[in-house]
Amino acid sequence: MDLSRILVTGGSGLLGRELQTLLPGALFPPTREFDVTNYPQMESYAAQHPFDLLLHAGAFTSPPIVDKNPLRALQVNVVGTANVVQLCALHSARLVYISTDYVFAGDRGNYREEDPVNPVNKYSWSKLGGECAVRMYDQALIVRTSFGPVPFPYENAFKDQWTSRETVPVFARKLVGLLGINLTGVIHVGGERQTVLAYARNIDPSRNIGELSVASVPFKVPIDTSLCTEKYRKVIG
Repeated sequence: MDLSRILVTGGSGLLGRELQTLLPGALFPPTREFDVTNYPQMESYAAQHPFDLLLHAGAFTSPPIVDKNPLRALQVNVVGTANVVQLCALHSARLVYISTDYVFAGDRGNYREEDPVNPVNKYSWSKLGGECAVRMYDQALIVRTSFGPVPFPYENAFKDQWTSRETVPVFARKLVGLLGINLTGVIHVGGERQTVLAYARNIDPSRNIGELSVASVPFKVPIDTSLCTEKYRKVIG
C-alpha cells in the first residue's frame, strides 16, 4: 500500500493515535481541516490530498454522553458517515468503517456477521445508522469490534457484561493487516469471550479493579456482545 494515499478520520482519538504509529506517512487531518459534518470542506481537502483508501475511525462514542446529546451523534455518526461514503464514491476509493459490537442486542453473544442487529441504546443506533450508509457503497468494509486503552481507565468493571474486547494496540495491528486485503462486506475482529472485569484484570493484573454490575448504571448496556471471529481468522490465515 502507498501510505500517502490512505486517509484516516479520528486521528486524535484512541484508535487514531495508535494508527499514526503504524501508518507513518498516511493522511491524518485534524477536524478543523476535515470535518465529516462539513462536506464542502471534505471535498476541498480531498482535492488537494488524493487518496485511494479512507479509514473512517472518527466517531462520537460515549453511550451516556450520546444519550444526553443524541443530535450530535446523529450529525457525526450518521450524517458524517454518509458524507464519507459520498466522498469515497466520488473518488472511487475504498472505505473501511469502524463499527461496534454494540449494534447487537446482547441477549446471547458469539454473534456472526450475518446475525440480526438490534441496538439497545442511542450510541448503538447511531453507529448502525453509519453502517446503513456504508452498505450503500460496494467498495466498503464494515469492521465490528470493541477495543480499549492501556491501562484500563476505570476503578471498576462490569462483572456481568461479556465482550470480545481487545486493547487498542492489539486491535490496531489487526486492522492494519486488513487494509492490504481487498475485502468488502462485514467482518468481526476481537479476542476471546470474557467479562469486562476479566478483560480489565488481565491487562492490569497489578491493580485491584473492583466489580460493577450493569444494573447499577443509569444507561442501557447490552449484556453479551461477544463476537464470532471465525471469518477474520479464515481471511488472515
